[in-house]
Formats: sequence, structure tokens, C-alpha cells
Amino acid sequence: MPKNNNLSAEYRYYFLPNHFPVLLLSGQFWTVSPDREDKSHFHNCMEIGLCVHNRGEMEIYGERYPYRNGDFTVIPRNVPHSTYAYPGESSLWCYLMIDPEELFHNLFPGSWTGYDLYSVQLRGDQYILYKEDYPEIYDLLQQIITELKEQKPSYQAVVRGLLLAFYMKIFRIQNARAGQNAGGLPRPSESRLIIAPALDYIETNYMQQFTVEFLADLCHFSATHFRRVFHELMGTSPLDFVNTTRILKACNLLRNTKDPVLNISEAVGFHSVSSFNRLFIRLMGISPREYRRKMRSPELPAEGLRFSQEKEKSAEKGQAEEGGTPS
Repeated sequence: MPKNNNLSAEYRYYFLPNHFPVLLLSGQFWTVSPDREDKSHFHNCMEIGLCVHNRGEMEIYGERYPYRNGDFTVIPRNVPHSTYAYPGESSLWCYLMIDPEELFHNLFPGSWTGYDLYSVQLRGDQYILYKEDYPEIYDLLQQIITELKEQKPSYQAVVRGLLLAFYMKIFRIQNARAGQNAGGLPRPSESRLIIAPALDYIETNYMQQFTVEFLADLCHFSATHFRRVFHELMGTSPLDFVNTTRILKACNLLRNTKDPVLNISEAVGFHSVSSFNRLFIRLMGISPREYRRKMRSPELPAEGLRFSQEKEKSAEKGQAEEGGTPS
């Protein structure tokens, strides 16, 4: 199959509530067209997709694979992919964005690492599962979507239980596939984002103080090469990405806690609340307090949940806001 060698990928960030990190994206807005996107995209969380109408192709790691009505996908964070319909057609999808570690880590003894699908190396086609091969798992996914749409009493507890069963069945399948792949996997640089170690570190340690040299070392790059590759992939610098991550984490705290803005700015890694406020306004268009007033509802329209790199680029001046960000 033809391979897309375009290095650039769009980073899409989804706000997931702390108490129930599950987001349902459904309806006509999620219609997929035949138009080829300029670049793949990847997420800060796991994407579970269900094709509910028609057919097309998915591009994963630059390779294209067919899908059709009833097929579903389970794509961990930081896996570049894109979805297309066939020419002259359109397909309709339903998506679940979840943070499985936050949902389930308290249910497992020891470390979550052993259950993290992100660490399971697969071929691109293995992220697509077929309804006729896995009817029981397909039915579980349909039940989860129905519960999220209807929101009957205690639906979150029901969804958590159904998602646990769904996730562990997928983990069992994918773990077995990884063991059978042997030498058939792509090279590490093709099977994961080459800057994934840095992204993972930033996601977990955004509130800490670290340098770009440290991030580069995690990826086995020189600092100069790391900056170039990071910018090619992310469309922004490591500094701006760290600051943006901190602001997005602050958004979650503003929506889901009553903590003062000063405390939140310190919790996400800023030494100065004035620097925090300036960057927040630059990225979000409103102040932290205004954002809190507008976003108190746990449910936001899907458009408000997807972070666009284009907004971030408007803030890309190379300036180092106070807060110990990489330089």
C-alpha cells in the first residue's frame, strides 16, 4: 500500500473531566469525507472509533487500510492516523475519547504500565477490528454508546464497568497479536512518534522544571535536532508545547475544581500568576476567571474540546514565560 511520508502531524487535545474521563463524540458532525487531510493527527488520550455508516480507508503510520460499516478502532495516544471515505462517498463515525489509566488504575494491583495499550507495539492494520470477528466486543461498544447517549441514573458507573470489560478484552487480543508479530513490526521510528518519549514525559511531568536538553536525551537526539524534529511534527516549539500543555491542564482544573487561580497556576508549573494569566489569555482568548464562569458545565460541545495548533501558533514568539519551561 502507498505510504505517506509527510512528517507533520496535528496534535488534538481533548478535555476529559477528572472524575469521569470519557467523552462521546457522535452525530452528523463526525461525517468523514473522501478529502485527504494534509497530515495525520494524534491525541492526548485513547480514541475508540465505530464506523456506523458506509466505508473507506484509515491511514496509520503512513499505510492505508480499508474499513466498513460496523468496524471499530482502538487507537492509543500519540499514534498518528487519519480517516477517509472512498471517492464520491462519505462515512459516519462515533468516537469515544477516554483516559484508561485514570478510569481503571485503582482497580489493578501494582503498576498500570503492564495494562497500558500504548506500550503494546502493533502493525497499523491491527488497530482496526472487524464486527464479524469480534461480535461480543462490538456489542459491548454499542452498549457503552447507548448508555452515554441516554444517561439514565447511574450511567457513569455502568459505563465504567462496560468500558473495563471492553478494554481488557481488547488488551487480551492486542497483547496476543504483539506476541505473534515477531519481526513483522515496523521499525520503532515508524511504529511510534519518534518524539513520543518526550511527549509522555511532558504529559506526566508538565508541572516540573526541566530543559529541552533533557527532553532531547529522552529521544536520543541532540538538542538542536530535537528542536527541529519536534517543530516539524508538532508545528510548534518544545517551549510553546509545554506552556500550552500547562494551560490546558489548568483549564481542566478551572472546570472541575474550586481552587483559586493562583493555586492552579502554581500547580501546573508557573512561578508567576501574571505570566500564567498572560499566556492563558493569549491561548484561550479569555482570562482564567472568565473561562471558569463559562465552562462550569462538565459537558462542552465537541468543537470546544479539540485544541488546534493554529491557535497556538499565534502565540509562538519564542518568548520564555516564567515557570521553568524548557529553553
